[in-house]
Amino acid sequence: MGKKRKKYSKEFKLDVVRQSHLRDNIRDLADELGVSPRLIYKWRAAYDKQSSTSSEIFTGQGVQSLSPEQEELRRVKAELAEARMERDILKKAIGIFGKRNG
Repeated sequence: MGKKRKKYSKEFKLDVVRQSHLRDNIRDLADELGVSPRLIYKWRAAYDKQSSTSSEIFTGQGVQSLSPEQEELRRVKAELAEARMERDILKKAIGIFGKRNG
């Protein structure tokens, strides 16, 4: 069986990021907290990338919070993909039924 991934709360991640900005040695901090230094650097990069409020960061489960424009774009792309699939099905149906009648 594989290893079970640890889940860290948003508050824990934010606290670790804040501490990492105050400390000189990330490896020591990682050892104290029982996390990987690589994970701390990853959290710091995500935190630094998000310049707005911290409520938009570390949303969990790999789900990113999207702006209204990004959400609309995602919805429109999904609708377009569905419309294309329906079109392709109808094209195939026309081809099948066209051969029977001809």
